[in-house]
Amino acid sequence: MSLKVIQPGLSTSIQDLGRPGYFHLGIPIGGAMDRFALRVANMLVGNPEGAAGLEVVFMGPEIVFEKDALVAVTGADLPAKVDGAPQDGWTAFEVKAGQTLKFDFLKSGARAYIAISGGIDTPPALGSRSTYPIGALGGIEGRNVQAGDVIPLGEAEMIEPGLNVPTDLRRLPGNPAELRVLPGLYWHRLTSAAQEGFFDDDWSVALEADRMGYRFKGGKPLEFVDREQPFGAGADPSNIVDGCYSYGSIQVPGGLEPIVLHRDAVSGGGYFTLGAIISADMDLIGQLQPHTPVKFRKVGMDEALKARTARKKMLAAVRTHLG
Repeated sequence: MSLKVIQPGLSTSIQDLGRPGYFHLGIPIGGAMDRFALRVANMLVGNPEGAAGLEVVFMGPEIVFEKDALVAVTGADLPAKVDGAPQDGWTAFEVKAGQTLKFDFLKSGARAYIAISGGIDTPPALGSRSTYPIGALGGIEGRNVQAGDVIPLGEAEMIEPGLNVPTDLRRLPGNPAELRVLPGLYWHRLTSAAQEGFFDDDWSVALEADRMGYRFKGGKPLEFVDREQPFGAGADPSNIVDGCYSYGSIQVPGGLEPIVLHRDAVSGGGYFTLGAIISADMDLIGQLQPHTPVKFRKVGMDEALKARTARKKMLAAVRTHLG
């Protein structure tokens, strides 16, 4: 009733849809960086959409199955093989007891999601199996998967393999990737020229891109409106008296390189935030490789809500397609 990890890949962790409700205590929601991909992978193998699976970054693991299972790999194009036989992505396929799941080189995207029928059955922490290494919560001993780990699986009713999600229902970023931004609480701290420049400039993903946040480079430094810094904010105009950070907030330390705060980011701090990436586009960030070109686009609340509705409709279309 388990998986044995022979090689863990570059960075493989157990993730579900996260642990909401603890942000006020400094514990982020966590969970899959690309929630859409995890949900769809679970649908393909007959799991609840929020079941725990494996989030794989850039390089796939090598895993031996100790029971027959149905498997689906979604998200990044990371070709899977069972005992050397290629398997299609975004498709449910069988793995028999004793067989080995391995992966070829990454073709596109950054994070693949492996769902196994029955779901991963490690003990939950604060209601979630998601791995949060900084807080040593979830997963296996609060850390990423390692060679030699034995990962327990839940009970499952096997369904027929072969379910497939068509290309038009797979959501991946373009090139350049477009990320929509809702200006926020401290937007007024920028000069009008800096506000326009942020959206006019061409950015790219920096090397510092992980579960805590994605840094972007290439644009011009931001200019701030002159003011007398309030007590406790420090001398740098990008500093504020500590404030809360929403999920997807964009902070710009020193006004130099924006950082989008992602799943495992802190809940507050002393940098101003110019706004936030809309929720509908946060999944896309998790699929961006370093050096990927990016354009930020300003939107209002109406467009942000329409985008969220469109994302829900896409998920509903996948559910309908899979029956």
